[in-house]
Amino acid sequence: METNRRGDLVINGLGSSNGGNFSLVTLNGSGTVNSDLECEALECNGSGTLMGNVAATNVKVNGNARFHGNIEGEKLKVDGTAKVAQNLSVKNVKVSGKVNVEGKVKAEQITIHGILTVGEDCEAESFKGKYRFTIGGLLNAEQIDVEVYGECKAKEIGGQIITVKQHKGSFIGAIFKPFFKNQLETDLIEGDTIVLENTVAKVVRGHHVKIGPNCQIGVVEYTDEFSQDKNAVVGDIQKV
Repeated sequence: METNRRGDLVINGLGSSNGGNFSLVTLNGSGTVNSDLECEALECNGSGTLMGNVAATNVKVNGNARFHGNIEGEKLKVDGTAKVAQNLSVKNVKVSGKVNVEGKVKAEQITIHGILTVGEDCEAESFKGKYRFTIGGLLNAEQIDVEVYGECKAKEIGGQIITVKQHKGSFIGAIFKPFFKNQLETDLIEGDTIVLENTVAKVVRGHHVKIGPNCQIGVVEYTDEFSQDKNAVVGDIQKV
């Protein structure tokens, strides 16, 4: 992205600006950008509203940001709260706070240590979920590594290597565990190598399938290897 001779846009306190091409955009107070924005770096430390599409190499949200259009770029890091009304297409996504995307998500790497909600499909090469997520459509990644802590949901899950394991919580987590579900729920899991714990699924389909403790599976279809923990429930097992 060419940024030579571009200026910076800084909003401190209550203010608004038109969009355009900038090098650095910083929203420290309650700032509004009224149209499409293209920049090298966008940082929202307060309350930011972006009315148009955003194309930025780096986006960082420490406060509260509302994006009314699409986001495209290289990196998105959210330590606060971000709401995206349309689609998110960013190579590297890191969520330590809370992100809600109403449309689709497409990335190379997604790392979640907070809460991610996606209205439609979520596609990545690597998906690592260490806390909670809800995917309204298909979660599709070559490698999916989920550590369940709270309730995780996806309509369908597909990938090459899919691992779902129980979060090794703290003492405080153990106290509050009875108050929320600690499991992954989905209609279908399909992949090459599948290892599951704390999972509720209607159908699991793969070459190498290992059903671990606290799983409730309707049907397992496998081609090469299958194993089942004594504390798992599987309705039907089919070798295909």
